[in-house]
Amino acid sequence: MDDNGTGARVLVVEDDESLGAGLVATLAGAAYEVRWARDSAQARAQLASGPADLVLLDLGLPDGDGLDVCRDLRATDEQVVVVVVTARADEADAVLALDAGADDYVTKPFRTVELLARLRAHLRRRDALGQPDLRVGRTRLDLRARRAWVDDTELPLRPKELELLVVLAQSAGTAVRREQLMDEVWDENWEGSTKTLDVHVANLRRKLADAGDRRDRIATLRGFGYRFEAD
Repeated sequence: MDDNGTGARVLVVEDDESLGAGLVATLAGAAYEVRWARDSAQARAQLASGPADLVLLDLGLPDGDGLDVCRDLRATDEQVVVVVVTARADEADAVLALDAGADDYVTKPFRTVELLARLRAHLRRRDALGQPDLRVGRTRLDLRARRAWVDDTELPLRPKELELLVVLAQSAGTAVRREQLMDEVWDENWEGSTKTLDVHVANLRRKLADAGDRRDRIATLRGFGYRFEAD
């Protein structure tokens, strides 16, 4: 995979023949390795036959809800990037998808150039986590292995949760604006609700507490953003 993320293995899960064919052609033209599943059963079979670096996932599939595919995928692969592409525009649907493990939520219709930019950004950020260890207080992050611990207890983090923890830990003791977190962890072109950020912070707090750390390790700065407390 080159610096732009091309060469990555992408699975398109989309039952609409026109849209699916268009996505496959566009991604193949951008030098991605592309497979196409038209329902959830095909998606599971495709993923069982070989891993993907990124999954473009529709929610309204003919044999079930794409959220179930997302949950199943997250249960077996924490590193794959999952981008939901759907006609469901309600904020509640976006929150459900993110809670199920999606990294991004794109509503139809969308601009192809912006979707490609988001995919490149997600893949770049995933690969950029190949840096030395980071230690802040009781928290240790192995960025090359994409793993994190509180003392000796490993945190079961999803990709975006890890990236968010990295940004906060790198700025430990310093207030970080919501807008900066959205730009660095998601995309400078993000147009969705910042509820995405709140869901991920809540998940991080719970997992830190489950590992024996303080639930208030990540402090909320009302009207501004968040701060990772170093001690």
